[in-house]
Amino acid sequence: MSKTLRVIALLLATGIAGMAQAQEDGAATEAEPEADAGGLSMGEEATPLVGDTYRASTHGAWQINCVKTEEEKDPCQMYQLIKDPQGNPVAELTVFDVPNGAQAVAGATVVSPLGTLLTTQMTLAIGDGQGKRYPFSWCDQAGCVSRLGLTGAELLALQNGTSATVTIRSIQAPDQKINLDVSLEGFTAAFKEIQVPNTQ
Repeated sequence: MSKTLRVIALLLATGIAGMAQAQEDGAATEAEPEADAGGLSMGEEATPLVGDTYRASTHGAWQINCVKTEEEKDPCQMYQLIKDPQGNPVAELTVFDVPNGAQAVAGATVVSPLGTLLTTQMTLAIGDGQGKRYPFSWCDQAGCVSRLGLTGAELLALQNGTSATVTIRSIQAPDQKINLDVSLEGFTAAFKEIQVPNTQ
């Protein structure tokens, strides 16, 4: 028998003997699952830690992303990845509650790719309604960010609508509009879910 095989045989024999002794001593209980698994950890559920972002649920085209805190209720936002007609990811849209807001009852953030023409700003149109133009606040490695305030009427239109359109332009083709469809499927249920934690 080679030296390597002798070492393996010794380890196996030691492990088996140790397990047998543990069972005799009553040590192999449910409190020590490693012994039942031959010394292997079976793991535990990876619950979010404070500061972690996690997906709480999904409503139609919207997913609910929350940040784990020490509070009873975690703050959450609605999120949708916006794709072009070919299915390529282009932008991101988040919607959040604004409790006791004055003019804005809800807020939204649109992140468009680097190379977006900033001077023409970003336009959001709900259904067939007249769109509104919003400036970009900054750009970083993630993209260019536009922050929106939504009125009560606009929030109601989003809840009752089926689609919206985000329009941007590229610095490579400034004369061409890039219209991105936003699905409003599940918007009402998603917004209702994020209201509770934020208002409490």
